[in-house]
Amino acid sequence: MSNTPVASGSAKKRSRSDLPLAVLMIAPAFIGLAVFLLWPTIYGIGLSFTNFNLLTPPKFVGFNNYIRMIEDPMFWNAAWVTVYYVVVNIGVQTVLALGIAVLMHRLTQSMIVRSLILTPYLVSNVVAALVFFWILDNQLGIGNHILVSMGLERIPFLSQDATVIPTIALINVWRHVGYTALLIFAGLQTIPESAYEAAKVDGASEWQTFWRITVPLLRPILALVLIRTIIGSFQVFDTVAVTTAGGPVNSSRVLQLYIYNMAFGRFQFGYASALSVGLMVILVVITFLQYRLTRAGDTDLN
Repeated sequence: MSNTPVASGSAKKRSRSDLPLAVLMIAPAFIGLAVFLLWPTIYGIGLSFTNFNLLTPPKFVGFNNYIRMIEDPMFWNAAWVTVYYVVVNIGVQTVLALGIAVLMHRLTQSMIVRSLILTPYLVSNVVAALVFFWILDNQLGIGNHILVSMGLERIPFLSQDATVIPTIALINVWRHVGYTALLIFAGLQTIPESAYEAAKVDGASEWQTFWRITVPLLRPILALVLIRTIIGSFQVFDTVAVTTAGGPVNSSRVLQLYIYNMAFGRFQFGYASALSVGLMVILVVITFLQYRLTRAGDTDLN
């Protein structure tokens, strides 16, 4: 009984002595977060209420930039193009990544296979975009030469309204699908083998096992992966800037490219900041709804 106060007192003293070390370890990350994320966000929100072009001091204009954004047909066109890209990119990428992850989990867990699958993700977006830009060129690209050799017509992948967004989406699918598959594969590792063994005992097929065990137990991981990939897809910029620059006729002008053109092409930094805040609000709403609807914080594993 007499040792209890001494033990609790030493624990409190030890916790107080660990505080400076904890603050020291957290400080670099906190400073980086404050300097490169929090402060630019706050400054950008403030700038969205001004008229600023770098040549004159910012002039407060209230909600004029937001009213202009709502009435701007180019903004809504860019929003529609971005949503179209996100739907194609996320739909194809998620299905392929889930299939690859399940095949790795059920057939092989080789480190070499995982390394090969991750390789495209190690290529920068700009390099990948340039390589596919040359491959898919309408006249000189090897992709169209292969189509011609097969007796098919050339396809203007990046210069036609109907194909430009799907092509850009598939380029980014090629680059990101391996990384997404590895995230899902990590989630598959948390599913106990006993669940699959019980399914085999009950005579369930591979397809039934996939839909009744794998998908339900993988739901929290899939939800978090979707949240991450959707946020990243809404921020697509470099692939479009390198391959099409928003063309043909604004059919690939996504929101990030429109914001960039307004800021660094027309020097309308106040309006560009308002567009950025609008995109941030869209992402916050989508993330919140997706988190709640998919119950990403819950698990079916007991």
